[in-house]
Parts: sequence; structure tokens; C-alpha cells
Amino acid sequence: MAVPKRKVSPHRRGNRRGHDSLKVEAFHECSNCGELKRPHNLCTACGHYNGRQIVEPKGL
Repeated sequence: MAVPKRKVSPHRRGNRRGHDSLKVEAFHECSNCGELKRPHNLCTACGHYNGRQIVEPKGL
């Protein structure tokens, strides 16, 4: 059975777990309506993308 020869130090353990944290979601302001939206995605509030009206917004 595999058993560690020495205790893993907190520093080494932290280095191993460095990529396990949750990523921060990136948001940008829509240039048309000012709502927060994901970059390179259609604005769900107004339907604009890259300065053009792509789809009609749902609320209207």
C-alpha cells in the first residue's frame, strides 16, 4: 500500500490546489444600454452586438 514518507507541508499542498478555485466571471458594459453582459456575447437586455441590433429584445 502506498503511504507518504513525509507530511505534505501547507505550502506544497497550497501549490497543488492553486488551480482549484472558482474563476471570477468577466462582465463588460453594453455600449448601447449600459447593462452588464459577458464579453463577445449578445446583450440580453437590448439585443445589440458589436454596435448592431441583432435580435429584438424579449420585453418589447
